[in-house]
Amino acid sequence: MVLTQVEKLILYSLGQFYQSINQPLVEKPLTLRTSKITFIEWMLHSGIITKQERALYRNLESLEDDKLIKYDTRMIMFTNSGLRELENIKKELEKREKELEKRARELEKKEKALELKRKELGQFRELEKYF
Repeated sequence: MVLTQVEKLILYSLGQFYQSINQPLVEKPLTLRTSKITFIEWMLHSGIITKQERALYRNLESLEDDKLIKYDTRMIMFTNSGLRELENIKKELEKREKELEKRARELEKKEKALELKRKELGQFRELEKYF
């Protein structure tokens, strides 16, 4: 099963949504869940995704068909395979973030070296004035 980027985004967003609403309850034996409509409304209002409401419904249905999510009394729940896929998405994002940080450090080094060369060139041109 290959997920589209949109399906990955929805699955990741659902995981983040659940993490954020359950964070204050970490020390209590209680976890909150959400309904499909509440999650869709949150996605639309957050601006995370620009799809229409019906498209989000279809994407959630696709995730359900792929057995990544299920519904228990209208509440969205991750299946075991959905949780595994969510972990894979998180690992992929962490890997990409590390690559971006590495590129940023390399760019910063190059910018510093370029600035040093500019400074040296400026000093050289100052010296040229005297000769």
